[in-house]
Amino acid sequence: MASSADPKSDQEYGKGAPPRPDAPAVVKYFAVDVALRVLLFAAAVTGVVVMVTSKQTKWVPGLGDRDAKFKHSPAFIYYVVALSIAGLYALISILASVSVLSKPNFQTKFLLHFAFLDVLMLGIVASATGSAGGVAYVGLKGNKHVGWIKVCSTYDKFCQHLAGSLAVSLFACVLLVFLTWLSIFSLHARIHKY
Repeated sequence: MASSADPKSDQEYGKGAPPRPDAPAVVKYFAVDVALRVLLFAAAVTGVVVMVTSKQTKWVPGLGDRDAKFKHSPAFIYYVVALSIAGLYALISILASVSVLSKPNFQTKFLLHFAFLDVLMLGIVASATGSAGGVAYVGLKGNKHVGWIKVCSTYDKFCQHLAGSLAVSLFACVLLVFLTWLSIFSLHARIHKY
């Protein structure tokens, strides 16, 4: 009987054992990653452009001509800045993903960084969308308890632009969730490969 310290017995044991199942083949996720990041860039730029170009002037009895602009609300300014940062991040991460496609040695490092940064961007974009959505809801419904009136009945075009921009921003949040999942799933597949 061979001892467990005998290397010959370990080799013989390995021969009789069924082969270790291979971890699922790691698919090139960076092509999908690039596509999602391009969509994120497009959504962020669209959201910013729609919000910044939304301006409506109406005559209000007793007050004269009044403008509705995104600059009149700190929540909308924060929203534009957050989406601008997300668009810049998407552009930089597109370039990084494309460079990783040509140099696959750095894939694992980039996946880890992308996972962290995508979660950070998701938090920023979601908080900005929530704050702008809250102000938009008050503009749409008003608040009779504190005396805030509905303004979307007066500034309908402005509110439609705002709603479109918020919808695109929610789409950007969903894309960021998918990007985070993709990075984490890719890292998980790499870990179980070894």
